[in-house]
Amino acid sequence: MLEDLQPAVSFTVTPKLTQHFTKTPVLLTCEDKGHPTGWRVKRYTQKGVEDFDKMESKWVTKAGSTWTIKNTWARDSGVYWCESGSGENSNAVNITVTDGDVILESPVHPVTEGDTVTLVCKHRTTKSKMIKADFYKDGVLIRNETTGEMTISVVSKSDEGFYKCTSNKGESPGSWVAVTVYNL
Repeated sequence: MLEDLQPAVSFTVTPKLTQHFTKTPVLLTCEDKGHPTGWRVKRYTQKGVEDFDKMESKWVTKAGSTWTIKNTWARDSGVYWCESGSGENSNAVNITVTDGDVILESPVHPVTEGDTVTLVCKHRTTKSKMIKADFYKDGVLIRNETTGEMTISVVSKSDEGFYKCTSNKGESPGSWVAVTVYNL
């Protein structure tokens, strides 16, 4: 069963993106219907491992099982996950916060083989997709799009890789797009 392949707790990032502009809020939620309390958010950054319960301040607040970073900064880039008091871990999510002008909107969690995924190149000031964008996978130009978005209709394992986009407004950081294959 697919449920058996999922971690004990679900870690959710809102908005559901791997890249965020600085000075925007990000919500981090640990969800476990069997054990709704006792989980905490941790992250690994250049400063090492940090526990969000010890960071509550005017920048990070907690309500129930959700932590909010009120204003993100580039230093908030890192790997985030939930951890139980007994040491169980959720899935990990790599979050990049940029003070640049362009981000690539890509899925936070792995995409399932056969699904459709859309990558969107966005600009900081307009918060809308670019008119024209070039998309790269593993450093190689793969598409020029006049819509600012690139859709992969039927995802396969070969689509897994490191993506970024460029436009006349700049270049996004790179994001890893993972593909999950279920052999049932």
